[in-house]
Amino acid sequence: VNYGGEYAFFFDKTYEQAGDVPLYVELALEKGGPENNESEKVAVRDFYRRRNVPAWREIDARYRALGRTRDEFAASLPTTMIMAEMEGPRETYVLRRGQYDQRGEQVAALTPAFLPPLPEGAPANRLGIARWLVGPGHPLTSRIVANRFWLRLFGTGIVKTSEDFGTQGEWPTHLGLLDWLAVEFVESGWDMKALQRLLVTSAAYRQSSRVTPELLAADPENRLLARGPRFRFDAETVRDNALAISGLLVEKRGGPSVKPYQPAGLWREVAYGGNKHSAQRFTQDAGDANYRRSMYIFWKRQAPPPNMVLFDAPNREICTARRERTNTPLQALTLMNDRQYVEAARAFAVRVLSEAGPSTRERIEYAFRLAAARTPSPEETEVLAALFAQLLEGYLDNVEDAEALLSVGAFEHRLDCAASELAAWTMVANTVLNMDEVISKI
Repeated sequence: VNYGGEYAFFFDKTYEQAGDVPLYVELALEKGGPENNESEKVAVRDFYRRRNVPAWREIDARYRALGRTRDEFAASLPTTMIMAEMEGPRETYVLRRGQYDQRGEQVAALTPAFLPPLPEGAPANRLGIARWLVGPGHPLTSRIVANRFWLRLFGTGIVKTSEDFGTQGEWPTHLGLLDWLAVEFVESGWDMKALQRLLVTSAAYRQSSRVTPELLAADPENRLLARGPRFRFDAETVRDNALAISGLLVEKRGGPSVKPYQPAGLWREVAYGGNKHSAQRFTQDAGDANYRRSMYIFWKRQAPPPNMVLFDAPNREICTARRERTNTPLQALTLMNDRQYVEAARAFAVRVLSEAGPSTRERIEYAFRLAAARTPSPEETEVLAALFAQLLEGYLDNVEDAEALLSVGAFEHRLDCAASELAAWTMVANTVLNMDEVISKI
């Protein structure tokens, strides 16, 4: 029976019936009642009832319908994989030269000798190792967590190699501080909110990030904490920040992954053909799905979103505890030309024109406060005002270019404004969104 499609065929015994009586019933009747096993007796009885008892047929039909309803309900329930211990641990051996059939010394589950042993009476299984990892005397877990919180807030961990606390890793810059944070974390009951609050309210975090030439020369990476943290946002935050400033960000929590804008045909290069494999064709979502937070973006590992990769998002093929940060021209080109960011600039311009005062200066100041949380200097205002005047003049002469710019993205507005003026403000908004301090933690 060729049920295997184009790849294979196999043989399958089909349902057998000759005449009105199924073959399995005839065989059971031929054997005789005393010699039938229980399943054969049930088969003969049910066949007789179906043929001769109308009331039983109705009950059986209802029973089968209820069974289908039950199965449909069970299929609708979400399921999750669980892990359970074997009744007895599997025997494990050191394999000579790694060969599975060359067994050496038998070994048992145990913790590394340079770390504390399992507590007295603790089971040598996953539960035991989990409790051992979060035991108050464990020297690593609390330090690793505290270091990673520090990395998220300061840009660099107290141990720079946050992915490697071993002998190949870097020594802590402030060993006593790391020890103290770890102890505080454990004594708080492993309270991550308390640890976060402790860090963000510290004098080290709240100090200014301004730097003098002397400090920059002496400590370019700020490992000595003479100034506040200053570093570019992660890829997801760069996108979410632009959407939030523009007013487009959808803050709904949970739900399925979304597929916002990406270059056409990107998945085609890594598709296997047909629909027999998942994620072969990219179909862009519509509506709010284009403006969900970046953590909900559908991620195809062989073809990740380009505007994420360009800002150093990992490809997710391996665990990444620490991201590297680069500064490349492609990042600026993405912020200026990618559909997501151009649309965000257009929505940002609509927001400024709707919410700010009528003058050019008021609108520039409002845009600056939204994006950079400060008032622009007179020089910055003058530069942006001159840019707006230049852009407006150009778009008045080329209305088609203005309309082409305003057609980028699915965002629709109800602002009563000439296309040339809105296009000019879109480019001003795009300029503001591209400033280093808007895409950086300062």
